[in-house]
Amino acid sequence: MASSEITLEAVPSIGEVSAEDWDACANPGNAFNDKACSGHGAGTSSALQGDSLGLLKPAYNPFVSHAFLSAVEKSGSATIRTGWGPRHLVAKLDGRVAGVVPCYLKSHSQGEYVFDRGWADAYERAGGRYYPKLQVSVPFTPATGPRLLVRDGVDRERITDALASGLVALCGVSKASSVHVTFAREAEWKLLAQHGFLQRTDQQFHWRNEGFASFDDFLATLNSRHRKSIKRERRDALANGITIHWLTGKDLTEDAWDAFFMFYMETGSRKWGRPYLTREFFSLIGETMSEDVLLVMARRNDRWIAGAINFIGSDTLFGRNWGAVEHHPFLHFEVCYYQAIDFAIKRGLTHVEAGAQGEHKIARGYLPRTTHSAHFIADPGLRRGIDDYLKRERAYVAEAGRELAELGPFRKGIDEAP
Repeated sequence: MASSEITLEAVPSIGEVSAEDWDACANPGNAFNDKACSGHGAGTSSALQGDSLGLLKPAYNPFVSHAFLSAVEKSGSATIRTGWGPRHLVAKLDGRVAGVVPCYLKSHSQGEYVFDRGWADAYERAGGRYYPKLQVSVPFTPATGPRLLVRDGVDRERITDALASGLVALCGVSKASSVHVTFAREAEWKLLAQHGFLQRTDQQFHWRNEGFASFDDFLATLNSRHRKSIKRERRDALANGITIHWLTGKDLTEDAWDAFFMFYMETGSRKWGRPYLTREFFSLIGETMSEDVLLVMARRNDRWIAGAINFIGSDTLFGRNWGAVEHHPFLHFEVCYYQAIDFAIKRGLTHVEAGAQGEHKIARGYLPRTTHSAHFIADPGLRRGIDDYLKRERAYVAEAGRELAELGPFRKGIDEAP
């Protein structure tokens, strides 16, 4: 019996795909009431048993949901005007959506966290045109998650292969220089290599829950110096009458969003010159995915003074943006890192991903973890140069990860008293 034909198209808005169809591909088998799990899921990049290619459904990931991606478009954060022109790839089987890829035609390299500006500069100095390029990612979000999204009940490997080939074809049709699939799962990274994508690695710092019942249980695994340091930092962070509050669900009021957006703008303006997310974005996620959002907010003298936004997956807490209008010693560490660990332990989550960069996280129990991206480069000459560079970069990243892991704060031997 002949296989049904797969058709591919690129759509200019996520609104062209129903939320039901998109989410059936993005988070298959994860209905709303199934998101909260015991905290012992497969993780954001693990294969399920019996899945040789590692392509079966991952744990629930809020960033690839229709609600999140729709919010970045509807709010004006990721649009053609801001240099993020949606070109979402849709695979259909017998007229039914079978797979999707969040994809954008980009006129710059901002908001990605996997840096290729050097590639663009070199190519353009040689007379090439690097932009537009295609970016397969969640805008402004350096968090590992699925990128080739396939619904249950279809030949997953066949649809995934079609999506990967479709990205190469879309590169040609769009007259783009390249396709960049960033913060992909390792299995997707390996599959894309079979389709001519170059492999790149980097690292972030993640915390892992080893079945802790409390923050003190976690502290007991650290050596004496780091244990005492963290206790002091947590105490000093709250020394000026500061209280910490977790806001999620119905507690995410417009007043809370107003305060957090003020923090976001203050920090974003200093770091990037122009923050990426609009105020409307936060209202939209508050309306459509409030149970997936955790605001950790600091309060002093009856006003909010600092906060961090996190997104809640089925087994991972994803730390994103932070900001403050008052600056107190160690408050950033408390709001962003220690409160995230506390929340993860109480929810039974297995991981905290605290965002991009930051070797200072090691002393706080966040250890290096490799991240993966895949890059299709159309021009053979540019491809050869980048391929050579990436081979050396991968070796460096691997060695740096090994060295940084040795700096971890955990007790090295059983003889050291907790």
